Amino acid sequence: MTPPSDNPLNPTASIDVVVPPGDLESIEPQFESYFHLQQMIALLTSLEWLWRDRDDFFAAGNLSIYFSTRQLKTQDFRGPDFFVVLDTERKPRKSWVVWQEEGLYPHAIVEILSEETAASDRGEKKQIYQDVFRTPDYFWFDPDTDEFAGFHLVAGTYCPIPPNERGHLWSEQLGLYLGIHDRKLRFFHSDGQLVPTPLEVAISIARERERTEREAERARVLADKLRELGVDPDTV
Repeated sequence: MTPPSDNPLNPTASIDVVVPPGDLESIEPQFESYFHLQQMIALLTSLEWLWRDRDDFFAAGNLSIYFSTRQLKTQDFRGPDFFVVLDTERKPRKSWVVWQEEGLYPHAIVEILSEETAASDRGEKKQIYQDVFRTPDYFWFDPDTDEFAGFHLVAGTYCPIPPNERGHLWSEQLGLYLGIHDRKLRFFHSDGQLVPTPLEVAISIARERERTEREAERARVLADKLRELGVDPDTV
């Protein structure tokens, strides 16, 4: 496929450029903080667990998105902290190369604000996601101040997403709410229930097993005491 134009406001125009063969490596810097890493893992693993039976999406964090041949020359690009592409094959990728992915851009993007990136996330990146990527749903979250905002693309322009009574913001693309839980941005079902990570699911199962075992042990002790008193436990 011929790569898109260098003109970011006209990404579909084609030009005669030779594209390097094979997958392009992601060149994103390391996560800015341990929190950024934890946040990405929470979003990624919970969505992959929820959609474990689906094969029609790709979700990633801190991964380069190549959408302009100019980037191949200047390496002047950055990847979102977290993004989801729908209607694509679920498989590992070294990066997201638009012209190798049938022209698909992310359907939902999340940026985690920091002192160094906040201005870009609210300004330049938002403009690119609106005008170039045309990503329908864009969210940002500041873990230091709990600033949380979301935007949905309407007629080519980002419009703020109104919060529900819980302060959660709806993503039409994902069919999920996003909201703050334990100082992290998380996914929620339409009924307000938290979408758990696999670790949280395992912990919940372990706790339920422990509760069941404790109840069984209490029942056994009670039955033994009743027998000592000459009472058949089955008749109680």
